[in-house]
Amino acid sequence: MSDEQAHFETLAIRTQAPVSGEREHSVPLYLTSSFRFDDAEHARALFTEEVAGNIYSRYANPNTDEFISKLCLLEGGEDGIATASGMSAVFTAIAARVSSGDHVLASRALFGSTHQIFTRILPKWGVSYDYADASDPTSWERLVRASTKLIFIETPSNPGLELLDLRWLAAFASSRGIPLVVDNCFATPYLQRPLALGANVVIHSATKYIDGQGRALGGAIVGDASYIAECRFFARHTGPA
Repeated sequence: MSDEQAHFETLAIRTQAPVSGEREHSVPLYLTSSFRFDDAEHARALFTEEVAGNIYSRYANPNTDEFISKLCLLEGGEDGIATASGMSAVFTAIAARVSSGDHVLASRALFGSTHQIFTRILPKWGVSYDYADASDPTSWERLVRASTKLIFIETPSNPGLELLDLRWLAAFASSRGIPLVVDNCFATPYLQRPLALGANVVIHSATKYIDGQGRALGGAIVGDASYIAECRFFARHTGPA
């Protein structure tokens, strides 16, 4: 059975890292900061990304690789990265794409810390923002600029559960060549798949329903491979691991 034919529950339960020679039933924890290289040439090839493999757990780790592989299947994303928290996923998804002079258009209903990024942190770097209303499509048309490099939304929003028309907004963003990033932590891919509706990137605070037990902090960014490549470069060198 292909991944496309498998039920959501099957993918969620059965997708896991390859079993090692120890024949473990569940994936072991790789509590290591770094990994061994065959020789100096092997290390060079890994660092230049000529070959795939583990280097350093700030870059990747078999445990986060399994998590992201599963989430890519569930969300329908090409690639993804894991982060230390939901807010590090939010910040990485934004900061990896914007520069001084750029503009971000966002939904008005946002998580409090995301609001602080837009109002207090990005302006220090010369990045401006506007908030549009979910209930007023004309506000998006009115506020978009030539310098708009990103549209960022939460739907359902946290904590007010405000909803946006994802299909309409994805078409709006696509027609202007602007990537659409959706915080999907409340609905999860079990209830909503923004990428299938036209979004470019989905982010999660895995601390919430992805974890489901209230015992872990984590974040994830999943979506278009080209966008994720920019996020991976940013995360590798700034450390939201």
